[in-house]
Amino acid sequence: MSAPHVAVDLGASSGRVVAGRLEDGLLHTEEAARFPNGPVPVPTAHGERLHWDVLSLYSGILAGLRAAAPDGGAASVGVDSWAVDYGLLDADGELVGNPVHYRDARTDGAADRVFADLPAEELYAVNGLQVQPFNTLFQLVAASGSAHLGSARDLLLLPDLIGHWLTGGRVAELTNASTTGMVDAGTRDWSQRCLDLLRDRYGVPAADLLPRIVAPGKVVGHLGAATGQAAGSPLVAVGSHDTASAVAAVPARRHTFAYISSGTWSLVGVELDAPVRTEEGRAENFTNELGVDGTVRYLRNVTGLWLLQESSRVWRERGAEIGMDDLLERAARVPALSCVVDVDDPRFRPPGDMPARIAEYASETGQRPPESDAEVARCVFDSLALAYRRAVRKAAELSGTSVDVVHVVGGGSRNTLLCRLTAEATGLPVVAGPAEATAVGNLLVQARAVGALQGDLWDLRRVVGHSFGVHTYDPEGATAPWQAAERRLA
Repeated sequence: MSAPHVAVDLGASSGRVVAGRLEDGLLHTEEAARFPNGPVPVPTAHGERLHWDVLSLYSGILAGLRAAAPDGGAASVGVDSWAVDYGLLDADGELVGNPVHYRDARTDGAADRVFADLPAEELYAVNGLQVQPFNTLFQLVAASGSAHLGSARDLLLLPDLIGHWLTGGRVAELTNASTTGMVDAGTRDWSQRCLDLLRDRYGVPAADLLPRIVAPGKVVGHLGAATGQAAGSPLVAVGSHDTASAVAAVPARRHTFAYISSGTWSLVGVELDAPVRTEEGRAENFTNELGVDGTVRYLRNVTGLWLLQESSRVWRERGAEIGMDDLLERAARVPALSCVVDVDDPRFRPPGDMPARIAEYASETGQRPPESDAEVARCVFDSLALAYRRAVRKAAELSGTSVDVVHVVGGGSRNTLLCRLTAEATGLPVVAGPAEATAVGNLLVQARAVGALQGDLWDLRRVVGHSFGVHTYDPEGATAPWQAAERRLA
């Protein structure tokens, strides 16, 4: 059997290692390992801090690499993860503490501090990014003057940190770097204006900390002996922002598509050839994240299944047994649009009692708060579909593109109720799948980089379409109730 390509895919709630083999033009995948992930609250002199347990993740990755390629080296390896978070290395190359979690409250107010020095519209003209309080630029401002940042000599985003431990190399992969707020969306390199601001105003020597940027699809090193049987395998800089890999695996046949990468977060947008850095786009909080093969992911971050994940955690802590299939079935019987919330309201961002927060929002907006778990779940699904409706419409309007189909990839593509509601809300057919799009995109970019595949991004997408089944949901019912629900939130 041929050596597999191996994707390391790190998500906010779990990490996994996936082996992929190409046979007769089809990609076959197998999950070799899965391990938990999540925020770890740690008490400090300044209050509680949320961290990632990156050492546990690395241990799981090493075990997964050995499981994925037990008979020798992998044909290639690629690493992707969530965006914006980073690890710091000191002068000895040692990790300076566990990386801070993007949901930590340390960045509260950091964006406003930056905008006092560099107005939001001027920053958007450079990086084209929507304002998220946890963008790496704001994290560095929040960390300025701290002991751990003061002792740092290198800053590596999470996938690049893992890649450094695997190979010894130090690079910044473009798609993930573009989410930091420090990359010029036009030049596709670090923005000198942002670097100067960090140095001159906040004392952060970002120009010295940040490595060179490499485009996805480049071999950036070879795994060392400490990784076990995968030693010597080439490490490929894939679309290391998980959404970049997921969008690369959208099985679209033409350019007129929108995508929803649905998981803890939902990334909703269109694919473009160049960034759109207009004032209208900034006002609507649309972002220009750089993608595979020179593309731009023009999208909005929408708080996704996080609301349901946190609700389920709360219910389990209270002793309830939550079966997702049963919950979906009961939620489908709840009257549509009984209660909707703005899923991007800041109250829903941190961990906590999500059902109570949803009830609080409903009361404040004159709606009957959902009471049962099924009513809460239906509120989340209706609210997500409503957010998708707005984001798809705005992405098309602001970019001047037409959209005639919505592709849903990621874990949310398995949620039949949410996919059906998305078709109803948008009035467009929804094509759901593959659920493992992030790992699939990771694997295909690797395979092409080492010569196992040929062609452009559309050729990779044809492999996805031939290899994985999808399900199409056609829009049914009137759009008037969704319009009314939009007005209710407005």
